[in-house]
Amino acid sequence: MIDAHCHLNFHAFEKDYDAVIKDALKAGVTKIINVGTKIDSSAKAVELAQKHDNLYAIVGVHPHHADKLEEGWIKQLEKLAKNAKVVGIGEIGMDFYSYKSNAIVDPQLQKDVFIKQIELAFKLKLPLQIHNRHAAKEILDILINHKSYLLNPPGMFHCFAGSIEILRKVLDLGFYVGFDGNITYKGIAPGETTSLLDLVKHTPLDRIVTETDSPFLTPEPKRGSRNVPSYVIITGKALAKIKGVDLEVFEAKTTENARTIFKLDTK
Repeated sequence: MIDAHCHLNFHAFEKDYDAVIKDALKAGVTKIINVGTKIDSSAKAVELAQKHDNLYAIVGVHPHHADKLEEGWIKQLEKLAKNAKVVGIGEIGMDFYSYKSNAIVDPQLQKDVFIKQIELAFKLKLPLQIHNRHAAKEILDILINHKSYLLNPPGMFHCFAGSIEILRKVLDLGFYVGFDGNITYKGIAPGETTSLLDLVKHTPLDRIVTETDSPFLTPEPKRGSRNVPSYVIITGKALAKIKGVDLEVFEAKTTENARTIFKLDTK
């Protein structure tokens, strides 16, 4: 199984990322995609990917950091993105949720940074990994207006949430959909109207990608502890059960999906 989105480049793993990677591979995770959220964490993702054969990097600026960029950031990002182990631009997008640690960044600034990274991805022929929280309409408007900049496939929406209508529009644009450990949680997340269970049921198996978002969104029954890439297998088992397919079938298809998006066989 492939973990298509984690953050081994974050402080939560600074003392044991090597061991965490080894544990994941031993558990049956075949590939791990490590994702940046700003320039320095993107650089760290590339650094780690160069040290491990089965580790890849995605580089980008998260909407939370759109107001903290220095001059020349897009050139720095382009330089990082040209590394052979980089398989996408992300996590990028828009976020209108007000976190305790980070207020909502100016929407226009988020939009400008998002568009610049879409243009960079097109220039380098790299797929997108999209972050969306309570900003689906704005994100979809931008993607539709920049449809000529999207690859085939264009990429994936990370940690998907939203409505069935939003899901259909995302699928119509050709995107794949990532689900995380929070599919094992009860209830509906704050600000959402549709359960993740219903979203999984409405997503075709040939468009689903598994991910952890480590160190966040630890699946049950491990919730409360640090999430790690090996737990993608727990999430995968839960997803396979929801879809009503054998785990082997689910694993083979979602692995194929991730390879298709990120061209992993050619890296």
